[in-house]
Amino acid sequence: MTELVRNPDVLAKAQQEVRSVVANKHMVLESDLPRLHYLKLVIRESLRLHPPAPLLLPRETTEPCTVRGREVPAATRVLVNAKAIGMDPDAWGSDAARFVPERHEGDGADLNDHEPWHADSFSLVPFGVGRRSCPGVHFATAVVELLLANLLLCFDWRAPHRHGEVDVEE
Repeated sequence: MTELVRNPDVLAKAQQEVRSVVANKHMVLESDLPRLHYLKLVIRESLRLHPPAPLLLPRETTEPCTVRGREVPAATRVLVNAKAIGMDPDAWGSDAARFVPERHEGDGADLNDHEPWHADSFSLVPFGVGRRSCPGVHFATAVVELLLANLLLCFDWRAPHRHGEVDVEE
């Protein structure tokens, strides 16, 4: 919600989509979620900039390997910095720090796809990747989609005027 409030054009577009899809109902239902394409882009971009856990769970290598030209011996404890990956200009471009949901267009934006997290490039990893990824990813994303859609349907949001810019510094 904070990123939407900080980006009124994105907020208006997401809110317009939710309200047009749901039309005359008082609540977004789970059956409405597949038609909320832009909302899914907004959530992906939010998770890219603000992953649920900035550092993924530590893992230990089972055999020696090479990562970007560096030798990693067996039994090395590895920490994956999801926050740094989500902000990497090599993966996301020079505007990596900006909130731009459209950058996920064409990525299979449905968060409940079988491989929803850009598995080939590993550039979006808020829930981990592969067989060690979070088992609750499908439940979590469905809950977030439903909650955010209902917040956009039922309320008109804006930044507080007396405070100016909303600070999201972690």
